[in-house]
Amino acid sequence: MQGRAEATRRSLLEAAAHLFNERGYAGTSISDISELSGRTSGAVYFHYTSKEMLALAVVEAHFATWPQLIERHDSARLPALERLVRLSFAVARAFRDDIVVRAGARLWAERKTINETLPTPFVGWIATVRRLMNQARSNGELAPHVDPARDAHSVVCAFFGLHTVSDALQDRLGLVDQLADLWLLLLPSLQAGADPAGLVARARGPLPGADRTPVGAGRP
Repeated sequence: MQGRAEATRRSLLEAAAHLFNERGYAGTSISDISELSGRTSGAVYFHYTSKEMLALAVVEAHFATWPQLIERHDSARLPALERLVRLSFAVARAFRDDIVVRAGARLWAERKTINETLPTPFVGWIATVRRLMNQARSNGELAPHVDPARDAHSVVCAFFGLHTVSDALQDRLGLVDQLADLWLLLLPSLQAGADPAGLVARARGPLPGADRTPVGAGRP
């Protein structure tokens, strides 16, 4: 019984995510979600009580994607800077391909229209990038002038700025290639003994020795 309830909640969440991503929060109604999911409006309200709670659930699911992805890259036996670049490509693919991630990003951008307090973005990413850059610093992977405490913020700004522009102009279709271009610009300044092309080429490939289950696959 519990499994059926969780499956229903997930199907409603994904239906809502498709509509929120396509139409935005204001342009999506409970009846729209009911129609797309094949469930009654009563079922929607039973599981989520309101459209605001559905939006909050989608944003929370978006945020819940990242710890597993970060852990998978942390466990790889690779240089820290390479793990950082690889992680960025995995995140980019999630923003391109995972409907819950995409919808969560759009809902957060529309947060002023949603009468719920949503999680705060970016802070966790800045901390993660700083941690990986500090590891890279300890391992001699960073150029001498790089300050992880200062520069992690700039890397995150560049990364998510790229997402914003790619979403606006191309619906993120070219995001992975554009991210490669961004790293080719940044790495000559960040990397000791800079080999940006080699690092980017490796980082775009499969993560060795780690679970390669796609983001979003198998989540309850």
